[in-house]
Amino acid sequence: MADGELERGEVNCRLASMDSSESRWVFQDEDQSDIDEEAEDEEDEENAAQHRMDLESEEEDNVEQKLIRTGPRIDSFDVEALEVPGAHRNEYEDFSVGKKITLAFQTLGVVFGDVGTSPLYTFSVMFYKAPIKEDEDVIGALSLVIYTLILISLIKYVLVVLLANDDGEGGTFALYSLICRHAKVSLLPNQLPSDTRISRFRLKVPSPELERSLRIKEKLEASLTLKKLLLMLVLAGTSMVIADGVITPAMSVMSAVGGLKIGVDAINQDEVVMISVACLIVLFSVQKYGTSKVGLALGPALFIWFCTLAGMGIYNLVIYDSSVLKAFNPVHIYYFFKRNSTNAWYCLGGCLLCATGSEAMFADLCYFSVQSIQLTFVFLVLPCLLLGYLGQAAYLISNHNGAEHVFFNSVPKSAFWPVFFIANVAALIACRAMTTATFSCIKQSTALGCFPRLKIIHTSRKFMGQIYIPVLNWFLLAVCLVVVCSISSMYEIGNAYGIAELGVMMMTTVLATIVMLLIWQINIIIVMGFAMIFLGMELIFFSSVLWGVGDGSWIILVFAVIMFFIMYIWNYGSKLKYETEVKQKLSMDLMRELGCNLGTLRAPGIGLLYNELVKGIPAVFGQFLTTLPAVHSMIIFVCIKYVPVPVVPQSERFLFRRVCPKSYHIFRCIARYGYKDIRKENHQMFEQLLIESLEKFIRREAQERSLESEGDDDTDSNEIHSSRLLVGPNGSVYSLGIPLLAEFNEARPISEVIHVPEVQAVESLDPSIPDAEQSLERELSFIRKAKESGVVYLLGHGDIRARKDSWFIKKLVINYFYAFLRKNSRRGIANLSVPHTHLMQVGMTYMV
Repeated sequence: MADGELERGEVNCRLASMDSSESRWVFQDEDQSDIDEEAEDEEDEENAAQHRMDLESEEEDNVEQKLIRTGPRIDSFDVEALEVPGAHRNEYEDFSVGKKITLAFQTLGVVFGDVGTSPLYTFSVMFYKAPIKEDEDVIGALSLVIYTLILISLIKYVLVVLLANDDGEGGTFALYSLICRHAKVSLLPNQLPSDTRISRFRLKVPSPELERSLRIKEKLEASLTLKKLLLMLVLAGTSMVIADGVITPAMSVMSAVGGLKIGVDAINQDEVVMISVACLIVLFSVQKYGTSKVGLALGPALFIWFCTLAGMGIYNLVIYDSSVLKAFNPVHIYYFFKRNSTNAWYCLGGCLLCATGSEAMFADLCYFSVQSIQLTFVFLVLPCLLLGYLGQAAYLISNHNGAEHVFFNSVPKSAFWPVFFIANVAALIACRAMTTATFSCIKQSTALGCFPRLKIIHTSRKFMGQIYIPVLNWFLLAVCLVVVCSISSMYEIGNAYGIAELGVMMMTTVLATIVMLLIWQINIIIVMGFAMIFLGMELIFFSSVLWGVGDGSWIILVFAVIMFFIMYIWNYGSKLKYETEVKQKLSMDLMRELGCNLGTLRAPGIGLLYNELVKGIPAVFGQFLTTLPAVHSMIIFVCIKYVPVPVVPQSERFLFRRVCPKSYHIFRCIARYGYKDIRKENHQMFEQLLIESLEKFIRREAQERSLESEGDDDTDSNEIHSSRLLVGPNGSVYSLGIPLLAEFNEARPISEVIHVPEVQAVESLDPSIPDAEQSLERELSFIRKAKESGVVYLLGHGDIRARKDSWFIKKLVINYFYAFLRKNSRRGIANLSVPHTHLMQVGMTYMV
């Protein structure tokens, strides 16, 4: 008795702690609408029920809704998964001083390589478009560079955009995921109310700006045009990130190797291109060794590089002219444009190159913490960059003709070769910074259904975000070599660099503005000021680089457009395929007519039918019934679903539900993953995890039915009961608002008597045991025997074809482009490494 009271006390303590830490604000009628929506999983055949739901949704418009504070709600179908080694946790907490220093070096080696190498080429590109006429031109250009660094790199990215991360994940798709979590703007209609109950799926507590935020949310959710526009902005930004992953290695390596023309008079441009090609091949070949290993190795090298920049800047300020310090007065920007007018506008594209790498800082956020990146940039990277630019400007004051390779010209002759070596190492690190950012962005877009699935290799056992994508790596290398060989001029590559970088920056500004309005809910004046200042600046910069697109930089625009169409076609085809599968799913009437044997033989064993539906019975299951001579005694529809959160805790991984009456032994399992989650389990581990979770679900289902039957003594048996809770063994609270198992009172077919022998083998139980316990033991025994008979993976390959009466463009996109992408993409089951002897495949074609 004392033990029972102690256990209840512990549960109550856990419940109280959950209430205080994870309570949230919801609409007063939200709980009931969620219940209705979840009940739809197994009520597909009930038109009256659907009509009733429609009436309720119509009445919501006329009902005044108010926000109330509720405790944490756990989905009644959540099943606690096994606690496996390597469960997700904050990887950057509780580090010793030594580990923090190691992490700081890795931060330099991975995040800041791109922005750190911008002094190699910024002034060279600027003064190529606006030649130096007098000293004031140098001061004006320097002032432009200083305030571009401060406004874009420091204020916009380091102080604002880095804070708009999705639970430590950065990049364009992380912003999109954050928006999708707070508003239903995803075009793929596979969202469930239970997704919002993941512990990492926390919503914003009300603020004075909440009403405006709700209005924006309603407009986004109600307008299909806005949803498509938002998706197109995200895809455009992502395509520019991929283009950035091509142009950054080309620009960094070409500018660093170009220093040979200063050190060795006999070197010409063709030889510089050949050496650059060799360096790029080596660079992409070592990418597979991972961010952690290479970042730790090259971090000290980049630290030396930043110290070199600062040292050279101080040296040139002392030797040449320290009057360049007056460039901190922004009035010199006005003078620069007044004297040079059109030429000053042309050189804006070169000026932006000083801020390249700012987007990489945000995209590479998944590898490190926000605070570590902010502190490293403010106290090391930015001062060293400013000193480097000040030193180059001081040199140009005395040497107007040295602008072509100003960085290497300003190096003292005695230190030329050591600096040249360090500059090339830093350039290689810069390439890695953007390449790792590209890998991270592609992984996010794949998880959210906007990019074909590719093989992803995790290069670190400790840090789960560090990845390598072999196909993409070699693809980027091939395109990069094409760019280097076809655009041999560093200035033309610089213009292409500006196009790619500005495309990403503008998309980030738009998405960050939406985050401020919808999620942060800050003052509208601050939001509009942020959008007008930074979007206005970036549009002016973009107009400058577009003017020079005919010089050869059009190649990068064409590449970005191709990547955009690949992502859009994939998303469009996936959406059509999912919607068609939803329309053609099997009805419950048909399942009842077939009976528990499904109109065929039920062989012992478990069949895991993989499909993408989160509700209903997939049409491909009908193909299995008509094609195979027998089906397994237990069928589980498995849906691997990615939700718009970085990580789903292991204890919240699975959702289970019974699809048909108990005698059918058919279940649905939704395995939920965040876009940052790693799926490295083999098929044995996955099967064990699945079966144990199913057993827990069935036990809890029996618990709930027992509690419901106790409460039915003085009420009608068909009444739906609410306000009862079930506390699981881990302290989780489960709502008993609706039964987990729907009752089917219709007459059972005769075929139901002829059932699989495994069920009848356990019917002779002790009569003193209650019927509910006997039923539970029979079903658990059935599951164990089915598991012993073996598990088979049933894969239904659903392809789509455009109807004959479709438009020509739709036929071209669906029948050729999307079919090609789907044929050459990686199957979702590939991560489990299932032996071919355990696989069974059936194809099905949908006409869309």
